[in-house]
Amino acid sequence: MKEIKFRKLKAEEIEVKVGSKSKPESKKQYIDLLLYKTARTDMDILDETVGHNNWQNYYETVKDNLYCIIEIWDEDKKQWIKKSDCGVESAFGDKQKGEASDAFKRAGFRCGIGRELYSSPHIRLWEGSFKPFEKYFVDKITYKNGKIDGLKIVNQNGDVVFTQKPTVKDSE
Repeated sequence: MKEIKFRKLKAEEIEVKVGSKSKPESKKQYIDLLLYKTARTDMDILDETVGHNNWQNYYETVKDNLYCIIEIWDEDKKQWIKKSDCGVESAFGDKQKGEASDAFKRAGFRCGIGRELYSSPHIRLWEGSFKPFEKYFVDKITYKNGKIDGLKIVNQNGDVVFTQKPTVKDSE
């Protein structure tokens, strides 16, 4: 099987959520933003890269942990190639659905989908640069050597809240 190369995530495929925030009693308030992908994005990229009939997934429970197994068909070897990982229950909404989705996304990372998100810079917004319940979006992202090299995040009004300038003009 020739090595499968999944493309890098596009800005519109990357979600932004508030990860941690300062304690209310802290002198200076802040929030940290996290970049993530959805299970739907993984499914779309699998379909696009290997074809919708050439991958499948299923779940297994091992020691009370839910694992998702993603299999990709290797035509040369005439066998399925497996990658798997476990998920954690969602803190919000349907816990089981959240756990299954998390396991799928983590198995997708093992396949190589969106692995560049692990190179995300630390994104901290300080008091005055954010409002409660604000939504955030990746407006632009560039890559160099498989890692995030440039990043622009905006709020729902289109105001820039975070920028990391690319180190070179010709990014991936």
